[in-house]
Amino acid sequence: MANIKITLVKGLMSRLPNQVRTIKALGLTKRNSSVIKEDNPAIRGMIETVAHMVTVEEVK
Repeated sequence: MANIKITLVKGLMSRLPNQVRTIKALGLTKRNSSVIKEDNPAIRGMIETVAHMVTVEEVK
């Protein structure tokens, strides 16, 4: 499977607790931090929960 790069573009202040937990579960800590994860349905579901806070790019 392909990998995806997830970047946090908005901060965690004043966010719902489930959104903060999802961001931390993805491995993101502060604004403009990035992680590379394997593209699978579980990660896609997490991204969907916080889509307004992250950007996603495919990495080869």
